[in-house]
Amino acid sequence: MGGRKVIRIAGADREEFLQNLVTNDVARLKDGLVWAALLTPQGKYLADFFLVADGDAILLDVAEVLAKGLMQRLQMYRLRADVTIEETDIAVARGLGNAPEGAFPDPRDPALGWRAYDGRTGDAADWEAIRVAAGVPESGIELLPNNTYPLEACFERLNGVDFKKGCYVGQEVTARMKHKASLRKGLKRVHVTGEAPVGTEVLNGKGQIAGALHSQSDGLGLAYLRLDRVDDAMRAGDAAVRLREDG
Repeated sequence: MGGRKVIRIAGADREEFLQNLVTNDVARLKDGLVWAALLTPQGKYLADFFLVADGDAILLDVAEVLAKGLMQRLQMYRLRADVTIEETDIAVARGLGNAPEGAFPDPRDPALGWRAYDGRTGDAADWEAIRVAAGVPESGIELLPNNTYPLEACFERLNGVDFKKGCYVGQEVTARMKHKASLRKGLKRVHVTGEAPVGTEVLNGKGQIAGALHSQSDGLGLAYLRLDRVDDAMRAGDAAVRLREDG
């Protein structure tokens, strides 16, 4: 896992402020950790993060490389809302299995264990392998700011978007994609025999460009694929690529 930064959002309007911006329902904070994203008005990914209630504030857990830009964007949207947005030195801990007292289950997939913000020590684990096996995209690899659409990056499967919460930035485009008959392309879990650099083009058996291969670990990988070009003879450079049954 790359470095993380925890931002504290306080003030009387904090929940309404975030509810009008992010892809998920902030009301779910009463049940624990919420994974969400901030999008452009055109519906493209800017940053993903976890939200957790912390007394009279909400903590926002984001990749360190995205933190500065995200804070600037949140300040831009703040306007006259009764909200304060501050960096903290809170560390993020992660662990496997059921969440101990004071920690929170990762809402994306049970295999990802738990997260905590109370200074405890986390578990050592091959988090990259766990992430790839669970089909979870990572910012800077499968999630590219100003480029990726959340529904093509498995946000629905991973509980990162709510379709009943009402308006938020980028909601109209996301809703239109949801109500299409089917997505033409998306992030898929694949078997990989061999290795290829992140971003290597995937060709199908007819020589057509079927997509691109990204993260790989222990014979598994994540690939953005054009679903109408998927076949059993796909290759990414010297690596053979085959769609997993669970997609």
